[in-house]
Amino acid sequence: MHIEINASKREAQGTGASRRLRRAGRVPGIVYGGGKDAQAVDFDHKELYFALKNEAFHSSVLAMNVDGAKENVLLRDFQMHPYKPLVLHVDFQRVDATHKVHLKVPLHFVNADVAPGVKLGGGVVNHILTEVDVTCLPDALPEFLTVDLSKLEAGQGLHLSQLSLPAGVELTALHRGDDQVVVNILAGKTASAEGEGGEAA
Repeated sequence: MHIEINASKREAQGTGASRRLRRAGRVPGIVYGGGKDAQAVDFDHKELYFALKNEAFHSSVLAMNVDGAKENVLLRDFQMHPYKPLVLHVDFQRVDATHKVHLKVPLHFVNADVAPGVKLGGGVVNHILTEVDVTCLPDALPEFLTVDLSKLEAGQGLHLSQLSLPAGVELTALHRGDDQVVVNILAGKTASAEGEGGEAA
């Protein structure tokens, strides 16, 4: 998915300048990395606020248009107001097509309804992880990873090492030897009752 975001360079910095920007419907931010100096920028609040609601905006290489000059960036951080729907600040990192990036991507779980542990055993899907940290070149970065639950029985789970990955994408945790459980199916009441009945018999 190709996603663009518009920004303007800003000269004035500091708390007072940021407050004035927010009153004018702008969001202060910064773009850094890529072998260049950090650049203070600002964004239209409405455009940025709705972009942040898009899951892919958080896990894709974005095309940032800064006063007509485009560069590829990743969203690295953003701050929201504690209780108002206001974006207070945002950070982006420039990316180089020849250097690998580290980014968290969401997991999309499919076929839970046909998993034997759910359909036949009355089990409940337990999502332990909802996103994972991947390492890859920017062009290979996936918007999400699909986790197929269609073969899971009650009491079974899937580990990171069992996930299907696109070409060129690696799971950062596996490099550390951390093969975490991603999802499992907890035995349901039906299965438990049958087990207790069997023991009683």
